[in-house]
Amino acid sequence: MGFQHLHLFLLLSFSFSSAKAAVFTFKNNCRNTIWPGTQPGSGKPVLNNGGFMLKPGESYSINAPLGWSGRFWGRRGCSFDASGKGTCLTGDCGGVMQCAGAGGAPPATLVEFTLDSPMDFYDVSLVDGYNLPVSIIPVGGVSGSGSGTCQQTRCLKDLNRSCPPGLQVKNNSRNRVVACKSACMAFNTPEYCCTGAFGSPSTCKPTNYSQAFKASCPTAYSYAYDDATSTFTCKGANYRITFC
Repeated sequence: MGFQHLHLFLLLSFSFSSAKAAVFTFKNNCRNTIWPGTQPGSGKPVLNNGGFMLKPGESYSINAPLGWSGRFWGRRGCSFDASGKGTCLTGDCGGVMQCAGAGGAPPATLVEFTLDSPMDFYDVSLVDGYNLPVSIIPVGGVSGSGSGTCQQTRCLKDLNRSCPPGLQVKNNSRNRVVACKSACMAFNTPEYCCTGAFGSPSTCKPTNYSQAFKASCPTAYSYAYDDATSTFTCKGANYRITFC
């Protein structure tokens, strides 16, 4: 293949890939600064080195390559030094601003994506608990197979206010609830964690705790096998992820 033909081939390939890549646009509607974290699925690239800062009212966009999968979450109450080391009150990823592939410490509200498989699959998950409201809105996609195609999913209720005492995570300095644990994290039993004898959809059923999450956020995952009303599909879309 000649140089000119190779150059044209690479240009067309790049354009095709870019056209099919999804753009994630993050918006902070919270009253305080948050630090979104990004964690890729196995073998996928880390987006934006794993984390960034988002002041109130700010938006920030990230391009994801074809076939990307992973999760996003919001960190609150963070303080970092000039080298990017520090801590977050919720969602901390090892004491650094750029998580570089590490996940956030639960409890944290998760936004999960699997792109181009062959549809995009996405959800808001409370399986690892809750720390702040979040929503996903597909933009410019086309409906595909499955329930809730190209629909918004969200958990916008402040579950910290209604969090049961046994699940509460408090800020010690102010004694204020800053996050709500999952029942699995709080009690670590097979019934709540869907493990052992409860490790299948037929044996692991909703509990009083997961049902309370579901009542407040009907389209969000409330426990491990809450697929039917919580997984959404779309094709060819970009996505707006809004905190608060």
